[in-house]
Amino acid sequence: MSEMTEARVREQVRAWLEQNWDPSLSLIEWRNKLADSGWGCPAWPKAWLGRGLPAGMVPAVDEEFRQMGAVGVAKVGIRTLAAATLLEHGTDAHKQEFLRGIVTGEDTWCQLFSEPGSGSDLAGATTRADFDGEKWIINGQKVWTTSAHKADYGLLLARTAWDVPKHKGLTYFVLHMKQPGVEVRQLRQMNHYASFNEVFFTDAVIEPQYQVGGLGGGWAVAMTTLMHERRGADALRSWAMATRGEGRIYEEEAQEVATMMAPYKWYPQRAGRVDLVIERAQATGKNKDPALRQEIAKLMIMSKSAQWTARRARAAQALDRPQGPEGSLGKLASSNVARAAAKVHTLITGADAMLSGDDAPMDGLISEILLSVPATSIAGGTDEIQRNIIAERVLKMPKEHRIDTDRPFNEVPKNTVA
Repeated sequence: MSEMTEARVREQVRAWLEQNWDPSLSLIEWRNKLADSGWGCPAWPKAWLGRGLPAGMVPAVDEEFRQMGAVGVAKVGIRTLAAATLLEHGTDAHKQEFLRGIVTGEDTWCQLFSEPGSGSDLAGATTRADFDGEKWIINGQKVWTTSAHKADYGLLLARTAWDVPKHKGLTYFVLHMKQPGVEVRQLRQMNHYASFNEVFFTDAVIEPQYQVGGLGGGWAVAMTTLMHERRGADALRSWAMATRGEGRIYEEEAQEVATMMAPYKWYPQRAGRVDLVIERAQATGKNKDPALRQEIAKLMIMSKSAQWTARRARAAQALDRPQGPEGSLGKLASSNVARAAAKVHTLITGADAMLSGDDAPMDGLISEILLSVPATSIAGGTDEIQRNIIAERVLKMPKEHRIDTDRPFNEVPKNTVA
């Protein structure tokens, strides 16, 4: 068998696109063709809608799609984390049932991890899953769940054992969101958006076949989800864009992006909008202030370093290395960049940075940045969590003293009633 070089991959995908790309197709029809061909997710296994290519070949495939003007598979939202998790830990039945709907964009997902009583301590989850002999019965609450109000499925981490240490009593499930016993309430944020939700479970049901991984093995599965999320932390600085072109498929993709990206509309602002800094400094004349120029230079250096860190993460992925702590490095870097950017925007704009509305700087965008940036240090694991991971796994420092990791969970003091 001949070696699969980048040139050969480009030749094959280009030939397939020339023969099959048709902008008059519906978005779903086209994505089903992509799923069948494997070119939509070329690094996935051949058995599961992919072509088994190294991850390092994916950028070349994407570039050929862009040159053709062809639409790709659905990639917005938690669905990409769901796919990565199910590919690594799911059964063949899970992959058969869920992967195609993820690729086509027909199914929407959410991540049911965070809880109001445990903060950043994911292992302290108290949403319970009790087996009644035939099915799992779910009771409890999750919070900060993006897009739960639109989701068809949720990635749920729930407690199935209370008399073992907390990390060993968790199990991972796929939960059908559109069922009795699942109540979703949107939360209004201080930046006026309502991306997040709190989700309440009252005797919701999960059939046994929707358990992912072994009983009590939910922590390891959740770490796969989180490491993929952190490895993609630099994506917070980007924005999903519809493919440009004329035809039915372009119109449908544009509508999908507008709908699916609505909860994420403020995400570029929470990343600090470094891209606006130099333009703003020039427009206001503040680029002539030597002290401010130093702050801008520091920010640009930090931002570029963060981009390089993100490239290291992608390079590791391209070499098929397992998910590692570089995701935490990138996540922490993105928080530092966002805070530095908020400071610089404030120095440029002055007191007017607090204004919102049509008469505010950039129609209130600057104040939106200042209100949104703190979220970067919380979402996907707080800065403190990332520092612990880096200290223990990268710097090989001793772990902090804990009193709750070896004791049975039902003996550990909690902020909520179990």
